[in-house]
Amino acid sequence: MEVRVPYMELLRSPPFLPGGRGRGCLQKPFLIQAKRLGGLEKANTRSRGTQSSEQLKKRAPLAHGTVSPPLPVPSHINRPPYVGTNDVPEIASEIQMHDKESIVHMKAACELAARVLEYAGTLVKPSVTTDEIDKAVHKMIIDAGGYPSPLGYGGFPKSVCTSVNECMCHGIPDSRKLQDGDIINIDVTVYLNGYHGDTSKTFLCGEVDEPSKLLVKVTEECMLRAISACKHGTSFKKIGRRISEHAEKHGFGVVERFVGHGVGRIFHSEPVIYHQRK
Repeated sequence: MEVRVPYMELLRSPPFLPGGRGRGCLQKPFLIQAKRLGGLEKANTRSRGTQSSEQLKKRAPLAHGTVSPPLPVPSHINRPPYVGTNDVPEIASEIQMHDKESIVHMKAACELAARVLEYAGTLVKPSVTTDEIDKAVHKMIIDAGGYPSPLGYGGFPKSVCTSVNECMCHGIPDSRKLQDGDIINIDVTVYLNGYHGDTSKTFLCGEVDEPSKLLVKVTEECMLRAISACKHGTSFKKIGRRISEHAEKHGFGVVERFVGHGVGRIFHSEPVIYHQRK
C-alpha cells in the first residue's frame, strides 16, 4: 500500500510520566508492549541515545492543556466493535491475510488516512493547538464517511493521536498551543467500510534545532529501510535489525516496547514486529 506507515519511535528527551506530565498523553493503556503480547500496555521506558542531550535539556518540559469532550459521530457511520466499551482490546492472535477484495478496502482506508495525515500536517504551526488539529482531522474523516479509529479505543477521548516532543506515542490532543521548535507526531487511523487504515508522520513546527531535525530524519530513514526489507520470505527479525543498525549508527536508541502490528478488519493484530535487533 502506497501510504506512510507508523514511524519507528526514537527518543528525544526524558521519558514521559504517566499522563505525559498531565492529560496531554494517554493515561489509559494504549501502547503495544513488545515483551507482552496479551494486550496493549503503557510503555514508559527509553533507550538512551547520545544526540546533543545538553541542547535538548534546555527545552521546557511539555506542559499539558485542557482536554475537551469527545467529538460526536453521525449515527449512520459504521463504528468499530470496540466503541462503547472502555476495555482495551487484546492483540488479535490471528494474522490477517488479505485477498483481492479486502486489499481494495484496505487501499481505500489507507488512502483516506494518508490524505487526512497530509492535511493535518499543513496545520502544524506555532500557536495552533493539538485540539484544533483533532477537530480538523475528525471532520475530514467523518465527511468522507469514515470513523476515526482512536476515538473510543480503550476509552481514548480523541480522534487522532498528537505526540509532541518528549511524549513518545499516542498523545491526547488538548488546548496546549504548538510552539516554535516543537516536533509533533500525528498518528491517523480511519475505519472505512469495515477496515482500518493506519499511518503517522512526525512534523517540524517552525524553526527546529538541528539535533531534533536529525532525529526526525533518521527515524524516517529507519522506517524506509524497514519497508524495503518487507518481501515474501523475509524474516521478521531482519526488519528490526535494519532499524536498529541505522539508528545506532547515528547515536540513537530504539524504544523497545513499541512494535509494528498487523492491521485490517482488526485495529491491532499479529504479526507483532519488533523494531530492535532480536
